[in-house]
Amino acid sequence: MRVLLPLLRTGWGWRAWAPAAARLPPGTSTGPGPHRAMALYRTEERGQPYTPDYRLFFKNVAGDYISPFHDIPLRVDSTEENGIPTKRARNDEYETLFNMVVEVPRWTNAKMEIATKEPLNPIKQDTKDGKLRYVANVFPHKGYIWNYGALPQTWEDPCRKDNSTDCCGDNDPIDVCEIGSKVLSCGEVIRVKILGILALIDQGETDWKIIAINVNDPEASKFHDIDDVKKYKPGYLEATLNWLRFYKVPEGKPENQFAFNGEFKNKAFALEVIKSTHECWKALLMKKCDGGAINCTNVQVCDSPFHCTQEEARSIVEL
Repeated sequence: MRVLLPLLRTGWGWRAWAPAAARLPPGTSTGPGPHRAMALYRTEERGQPYTPDYRLFFKNVAGDYISPFHDIPLRVDSTEENGIPTKRARNDEYETLFNMVVEVPRWTNAKMEIATKEPLNPIKQDTKDGKLRYVANVFPHKGYIWNYGALPQTWEDPCRKDNSTDCCGDNDPIDVCEIGSKVLSCGEVIRVKILGILALIDQGETDWKIIAINVNDPEASKFHDIDDVKKYKPGYLEATLNWLRFYKVPEGKPENQFAFNGEFKNKAFALEVIKSTHECWKALLMKKCDGGAINCTNVQVCDSPFHCTQEEARSIVEL
């Protein structure tokens, strides 16, 4: 059984249908923590890691192939848990819970990313001039200094100028720097609390960086806004700014620049940016704007002209 959800549903994202726990595939973990929920997504590797042919495809709990870009909902639905209505929280914590797709685990160097131009958008290692890409170590750090990934169902439109940065988007889902204590795995889908945002300007394009924390992190209850990062993780935001400024310099590129003189904006500002990029994604999926080479094939946004059947999705992977 599979439910395909219409595109224009109220809210910021579309929740995949989650069957009863008894129907979970063997080995699927429900995960620890105060916001316990069954694992709704699994991954399937094709090819060998650290080769140009490597791909990490995504499946839902029913075993159907999906796109992590288009089929995983942006916003964690606070009114339902596994299809069952729940009592709404008395605070606004759930209002800032979003799904994050982890692309790069902390302390690693391989530049893994959602393949936005390929059908079903698997994760792959980026290449340049035919060579696999690895980020340089920015002293004194090793690799990425956070778990790095993206918010699904968002898109920074390269043809739309951002009013606050006066630059167009970078043609990707919005990036997330997850600052929790755990080193996550490539392909994990986690729930995060939004804390703030930084506006990186990369070669004239807006490249937003969301600052967030895994809701199941042991210290997550301490963090509600960007000032809490300054309080409980002193130096982390400064290290983030420094890392993002210099990480391309070893490749012969200039230092990256930032809007707002490198100031981290708060949660409220970040939520507005997320909302805007989600609207851009909806326009993309409904073919209301020019997506260029972006591949919009999806299996669960049934009103989209790019919708495909599960059989078609399976044939894409098994080619």
